[in-house]
Amino acid sequence: MVAVTPQDDARLRYAWRVCAVTSLGLILIGIAGSTLNVALPTVVRHFHADATGSSWILLSFLLVNTASLVFFGRVADLLGRREVYLAGFALFTLASLLAGLSPDVWFLIAMRVLQAVGAAMILANGTVIITDAFPPDRLSQGMGVYIGTLSVAQLLGPTLGGLIAETAGWQWIFWVNVPAGLVALGVGAAILRKMPRQPREPVDALGNVLVFAALSALLLALSSAGTSGPFSPVVLTGVGVFAVLVPLIYLAERRAPNPVLDLRLFGGRLLACANLASFCNALARSALILVVALYFQAARGVDAFAAGLSVLPVPVGIGLASPLVGMLGRRVSPYALSIGGAVLSAAGLGTLLLTADPATPYWVIGIGLFVAGCGSGTFLTGNTTQVMGALPSGSLGVVNGFRVMVMNVGIVISVGLSLSVLTASVGPELRAQVYAGTLSRLSPVAVGQLMDGFRVAYAVLFGVALLGAVLAALARPGRAAAGRDPAPR
Repeated sequence: MVAVTPQDDARLRYAWRVCAVTSLGLILIGIAGSTLNVALPTVVRHFHADATGSSWILLSFLLVNTASLVFFGRVADLLGRREVYLAGFALFTLASLLAGLSPDVWFLIAMRVLQAVGAAMILANGTVIITDAFPPDRLSQGMGVYIGTLSVAQLLGPTLGGLIAETAGWQWIFWVNVPAGLVALGVGAAILRKMPRQPREPVDALGNVLVFAALSALLLALSSAGTSGPFSPVVLTGVGVFAVLVPLIYLAERRAPNPVLDLRLFGGRLLACANLASFCNALARSALILVVALYFQAARGVDAFAAGLSVLPVPVGIGLASPLVGMLGRRVSPYALSIGGAVLSAAGLGTLLLTADPATPYWVIGIGLFVAGCGSGTFLTGNTTQVMGALPSGSLGVVNGFRVMVMNVGIVISVGLSLSVLTASVGPELRAQVYAGTLSRLSPVAVGQLMDGFRVAYAVLFGVALLGAVLAALARPGRAAAGRDPAPR
């Protein structure tokens, strides 16, 4: 039995305080996203937004957040992780305040972009701060609690968003972030210690621009496919630009002295398969609350508050699974947890696919959502622990930013693809009513058409979840050394 020294005990106490601070950040961002997923129809009705404006209220945040994660991972390595992390809280809080004052939908979208920048500064650094604070043998416990707090946010968010939308007004969907952001900023400034800075090196500006342009083109194509058709000029142009930029990104990053996407760090099979599995899991799970909330409002005709209550099994499942899996992390390998979580996620989505109908009893839908939530909580804890444990310590900031960016690309594609599939099932004149949650007031024919879209969306997400389980199985721990020792260029 190994004796615990006072230094070890002090480090562990500090690690749990760090976990509390970073969890506050995750709760703040999680609530901000999940409240809007449920309350989106209320915001759309207030601004009389068309289908394009409605979708970009969500997509603008996802795009900018995803494209800037690696950038702020590098900036934090150079300027200080604590400083960038706290600045993210300040910017996110200010943008939330201004979003509630929006005079029109496009000003709101601009404030969502600022929120996204602040969120990227937080997300790119939270996991690294935890990894640095915890002893290796306790990292899975800390990560389990950290990931589990996301479920708290998603648990509170849908219900809170529905309640706010029905009572206080849409502005408070954003203003509720302000006091929470101020508390997180103050607590973080008091607790977090400064971390060693990396040597000052130039930021890969060209790489950041190319990545942002590629993601923008892909997202524009996905979001326009449902409205304009898969072979419209906008869609074909977006796909073409993306196809051209991908090899340019590869060439630029191979030559950059400090690449935003350091491909050497992902040459091993463990990291490559684990990150691709994370991408698939994010794509499969991320639009679930949004899609189900739209299902209850657009197909069943319930209000925002009732829709928020209906999606609670997802965050409940994440909340139960994540800390439990964290406690099991010292006995069960992260590899096994990743596979089990991916399989559970696929099982939950398969249940929703097989029972997609306006008359399906809620308890059946609730089981599917709960199983999918348990799968996500299990996978996220296992996968994050596996990846972070295989990374070289000197590159944690950039590589974690890339890890989160890969996951967020899945989120972006998930939301864009799901909305596109759903709205493609109804005529152009009805698409705005899907976002506004008023389609059920029309005819059973319109609702039937929309249900076809839900079935296709569930089928796509189910297939991607299965692929994620296969990739998780390929990320064998025996290959970890390949991830720790980057291959030469």
